[in-house]
Amino acid sequence: MIGHPALCLCLGEGALFDGRTDTLFLICREAEGFKEQGNAFYIKKNYAEAFHFYTRAIDMCPKNASYYGNRAATLMMLSRYREALEDSQQAVRLDDTFVKGHLREGKCHLTLGNSMAASRCFQKVLELEPDHSPAQQELKNAESILEYERMAEIGFEKRDFRMVVYCMDRALESASACHRFKVLKAECLALLGRYAEAQSVASDILRMDSTNGDALYVRGLCLYYEDCIDKAVQFFIQALRMAPDHEKARLACRNAKALKAKKEEGNRAFKEGNFEEAYSLYTDALTIDPNNIKTNAKLYCNRATVGSKLKKLEQAIEDCSKAIRLDNSYIKAFLRRAQCYMDTEMYEEAVRDYEKVYQTEKTKEHKHLLKVAQLELKKSKRKDYYKVLGVEKNASEDEIKKAYHKRALMHHPDRHSGASAEVQKEEEKKFKEVGEAFTVLSDPKKKSRYDSGHDLEDDGGMEASGPGNYFFQFG
Repeated sequence: MIGHPALCLCLGEGALFDGRTDTLFLICREAEGFKEQGNAFYIKKNYAEAFHFYTRAIDMCPKNASYYGNRAATLMMLSRYREALEDSQQAVRLDDTFVKGHLREGKCHLTLGNSMAASRCFQKVLELEPDHSPAQQELKNAESILEYERMAEIGFEKRDFRMVVYCMDRALESASACHRFKVLKAECLALLGRYAEAQSVASDILRMDSTNGDALYVRGLCLYYEDCIDKAVQFFIQALRMAPDHEKARLACRNAKALKAKKEEGNRAFKEGNFEEAYSLYTDALTIDPNNIKTNAKLYCNRATVGSKLKKLEQAIEDCSKAIRLDNSYIKAFLRRAQCYMDTEMYEEAVRDYEKVYQTEKTKEHKHLLKVAQLELKKSKRKDYYKVLGVEKNASEDEIKKAYHKRALMHHPDRHSGASAEVQKEEEKKFKEVGEAFTVLSDPKKKSRYDSGHDLEDDGGMEASGPGNYFFQFG
């Protein structure tokens, strides 16, 4: 008995003729027919039909390496790389010298992100055919991916998330079906605050694999960082169901629950008027997760609100500034800081913040706040007659009169007749300012216009006055 070449392909090497030779030959010929039909559909790029006929060929002759190799090529065109990998591995198990089988196995490993396994396959091809240029190029691609993985690992440790995204983008050019690279990219996009992009990458993975715990974790992470904590917790719990040992999901879930609880405690204390307690609770909440930018921005703004109630205006301004550094679009923080600036008479800064708010949201309320700040700024740049007399802006007529007499006596020229010429000149100037201040603040109409920010000079100017007028008032 001699070996039959066609039968050897279908039944494996060493197959010999016996009484079933004709039947087996017919089976092999039919299998070859299916393969040829598959090839025809493959050329036409009808990969679904090609897959169907290659499968029929394999069913008839399951020990033919080339059939598995062809089906693997078809599965790769259908982006079904894991199945293609299995077929490629079966092909080289049946024929260890099958160059195309090793090359396809390597490409599947590479596309799925298994660079080291891919390298071994390409090296095997080069052992069989040292000048195989596609294998040489693919081996370089595998080495590049390994280098990008190394750089990404270092970048993540240094919290250089932009570098990680860059490395993963380069790696995904060759490893387009690697969920691991996509998840790492999505996680870093979330940590960079690029939530829409991160959500898109995670959603693409979940469309192909709804049980992917890493992708579920990233979806939750985006929601968590966008301050949708309840929804985020649901995704973290779902991720832990799919992958009970997912440490990142467990930590994020714990942080989310702790952050929500502490923030709500602070809100309750504030509503109940327990401002010191609220301030302490918001401070504690800020230590839970420094990466949660949006929630922390709100916590800083909340603490600023409490700080302003406690008259800690400088700290309140600083907290608002921290909130704005975390989220430059956070209007509430700009409004809170502007009010604190108004309360501390830092009107230029208040105007700047209100202008930013009004440019972003052109509402009547914001326009009114801006006008008030601009008016106060204008008033602050002229003489402050209340300060000249040393009284509050809500001082009564009697208080203004008493303050005037006190300051007039203090700066009266007669009291400084023995002083140097320079001192006499300075005291005379102050004495005149006291007279001016009293002239305005003791006249209800002038006082009203002064308080409204009007320039009294626009009404014909201040009444001419000199030291003699003031001496006369003291008789």
